[in-house]
Amino acid sequence: MPSAIPTRKEAPFEVAIIGAGIVGVTLSLGLLARNIPFTLYERASSFREIGAGIGFSPNAERAMGLLSPDILSAFKRVANPNGEDYFQWVDGFSSDQNKLMYKLHVGKDGFQGCRRSDILEEWAKLLPANRVQFGKEISSLIDSGTNNGGVRLEFTDGTSAKASVVIGCDGIRSRVRQHVLSKASPSATPGYTRKFCYRALVDMNAAIAKPAIGKGQALTRFMYNGPRAHVITYPVGNNTLMNVLVVLSDPKQNWPEELVKQGKHTADGSKAEVVNAFKEWNPTVREIVELLPEESTLEKWAIFDMAEHRAETYAKGRVCIAGDAAHATGPHLGAGGGLGIEDALCLAGLMEVVQKRCQQDGNDYDEKMVVEAALKAYNDVRYDRTQWVVQATREAVDLFHWTNKEVGSDAEKFGREITQKFHRIWEYDVQGMVKEALGKMDGLAG
Repeated sequence: MPSAIPTRKEAPFEVAIIGAGIVGVTLSLGLLARNIPFTLYERASSFREIGAGIGFSPNAERAMGLLSPDILSAFKRVANPNGEDYFQWVDGFSSDQNKLMYKLHVGKDGFQGCRRSDILEEWAKLLPANRVQFGKEISSLIDSGTNNGGVRLEFTDGTSAKASVVIGCDGIRSRVRQHVLSKASPSATPGYTRKFCYRALVDMNAAIAKPAIGKGQALTRFMYNGPRAHVITYPVGNNTLMNVLVVLSDPKQNWPEELVKQGKHTADGSKAEVVNAFKEWNPTVREIVELLPEESTLEKWAIFDMAEHRAETYAKGRVCIAGDAAHATGPHLGAGGGLGIEDALCLAGLMEVVQKRCQQDGNDYDEKMVVEAALKAYNDVRYDRTQWVVQATREAVDLFHWTNKEVGSDAEKFGREITQKFHRIWEYDVQGMVKEALGKMDGLAG
């Protein structure tokens, strides 16, 4: 005999969040601040964040504060002070050492950086332990199709769970994306951008001791531009470390096929490859790359994104994707993490209204309709902005690598183009975004 559809008391409203990276954790904290039940599922055995440093733009900080003041406060505890409140771009190829191409004001204490591991650890401290489950890798998602039946989550360890809504924050190799788009969709798998990078945290004193770098360069954010490559440096760890990111255009134009088949975005690195790529650049850049660790610990990272095969949608039924799972982008505008936090704010605002409606008296309230309306509104509000950033990021790296035919190494044209891109990202109205999404949801749900 078929089981009856659960009543609201038997199946209370709950959100399942897949992936405990920056987006999943900040979304969890946003739901916690709104007293919305959730469970955060992570396939690893603990919180972990790959990479070295990260910076958060002004729009990201505003979104943090609106998600929960605790999120912003935690970030400020680990954020590194700026040497100067500017982005500064240097012609790294010119014989005129440290020739400034352009500088852009980021606001007082704006766009501060930190170690990825530091901020994730600080945010993770705010999460109740009973709301997080580790060692949970999604194998399938099954929407019941019924009003209060929700979505069944099945994990590779043989366990399962149910939720009213599932939000995939599981990054660039998202399994939830494959449910929303289907495995056969070209956009289910991000594509190689034909760029790769090396990244490292180096001792600040060692950087300052280099005669062509010195204290002024090491303690301030700089980017060194040139033909088919660029280098970014900025201080983290309370000025004890210098974050170094080296981005190279791939002369082979393809990531090794055997690594693609394995789903790997990293390969063994070669310091000699980096040193050789910059052998004709100015002394500052050459000294920076000399600070990279030796071969035994050096990896190179392929940069994948979804520019060539964009997701057709971010939502399907009662399942949606956010952050890199929805709109994977390169790091060149420093916007990926911030976009994910904007997604989290939008979803938290919508889930707050969904929960209130689903707690109304009577068992005839259509939870399925309300959840689907909320996720449709999320998709409609977030889609154009996030897709624009993915494409703009591709355009930005062409500016940095002097491969934009109209701009080349022209400093004036570069400044005009890059300012427009950054300001469009930074000046986004995150409060207006939430208001627009709630209005769209009301129109869809009635």
